[in-house]
Amino acid sequence: MQDQAGPFFTVWGPMLIATLLLGPFALNHFNRNKKSIKDVLVFVQLALLGVFPAQVFMTWGTQYSTASNAAILTLSLPVVTAFFAYLLIKEQMTTMRWASFSIAIIGVILCSTSDIKNIDFGAKYAAGNLLIFLAIVGNSYYNVGCKKILSKYTEIEMVFFTYAAMVILLAPLVFYFEPGVFGRIPSFTKQTWMAIGLLTIFHNFLSMVLFFMALKTLDAMQVALSNYLITFFALPIAAIWLGETLSLKTMAGGILIFASTLTITIVEYRMNRNI
Repeated sequence: MQDQAGPFFTVWGPMLIATLLLGPFALNHFNRNKKSIKDVLVFVQLALLGVFPAQVFMTWGTQYSTASNAAILTLSLPVVTAFFAYLLIKEQMTTMRWASFSIAIIGVILCSTSDIKNIDFGAKYAAGNLLIFLAIVGNSYYNVGCKKILSKYTEIEMVFFTYAAMVILLAPLVFYFEPGVFGRIPSFTKQTWMAIGLLTIFHNFLSMVLFFMALKTLDAMQVALSNYLITFFALPIAAIWLGETLSLKTMAGGILIFASTLTITIVEYRMNRNI
């Protein structure tokens, strides 16, 4: 999509479409549960301190740093989320969670050896690295903040009100940095429109609704660790679509990541339910 649209429109455009499509359903839930405008002001805070830095700072940060630095820094997401989960909602790190984190980190290291070799935290990339880390902090804050209020809202409401706030916050950046994109919309190719559709349906709707469904059942720490599954699923996708080769070390790392995620989610959830 970014062949014809800039990074901000790539985020903003599909998010705007998802917001418009979700609007009737979210407003129906909103009216049915007899909420007031005051009840949705919390989403302004979550968007401003959470999603906005997660999206914008990551976009800016990767322009002033390296892909390897971004990949390694992103590994801190579950750790930062665990900190916010302890601070805001008093979740505790159990022995099983420590073990799962350790196994997952070993797996990610095995999968990320090329990124580790190319890592550069020198002064040249300091500003970019700082922006990337602040994006991770924002993402973690948003995840934990959503966990704290999730019992009051449906999944559709959570997605809609977050996106509505984000569309408003991102609009000035799109119009300032990428004003020419609107004139190029009539010339968008079939591939670009397909990308917009896929981002709208899978990334901005389905994945977020499923995320909130999982967050209602699992602790924020458990959901955070599942971010390492991005590495696990990226391996076969890169091999199939991009022709990249998978080494035994990479496949072993993927298996460790998958095993640790199953342990901290399914196994621990069943143990806690039985207790």
